[in-house]
Amino acid sequence: MGIALPLTPAPMVQPTPPGGVLDGSLHLYAVRVYYEDTDLSGITYHANYLRWFERARSDLLRLLGIDQRSAIESGDGAYALSEVNLRYLAPARLDDDVIIETRCTELGAASCRMHQIARRGEDTLCEATLRVGFISLSGRPRRQPADWRAAFKTFMDKETA
Repeated sequence: MGIALPLTPAPMVQPTPPGGVLDGSLHLYAVRVYYEDTDLSGITYHANYLRWFERARSDLLRLLGIDQRSAIESGDGAYALSEVNLRYLAPARLDDDVIIETRCTELGAASCRMHQIARRGEDTLCEATLRVGFISLSGRPRRQPADWRAAFKTFMDKETA
């Protein structure tokens, strides 16, 4: 008879959250249309594009090394959407794979303008032009941290590189 050894469970494979990629001055973020994203007609509910665009912008900041959470926790401030214009061109439907493209088009001391597009393959589904501002936790505009502005500038400059 052999000696019984305690069984060690195999390490569990942990999935990672979805994340985008930087491609020059373009950020690409993939989403899939789930049942919860659609209305009774099976078409993506219009407000979900805002959620997808927000996720893509948050992922872009993370990839640029901008730590929003620590800025909020330290009381430095946060980004807030101050303007948005959406243009719906074609519907996304259940199980569609959608890519959100994000570009920073203008950089100011306290804000930046962005252009975002939701695409299914070659089809443009929705476009957004927007402005995000950096604000204090009391809601007043304030200058973006210098290293954050530098990260945006480097990202934007890859267009001409």
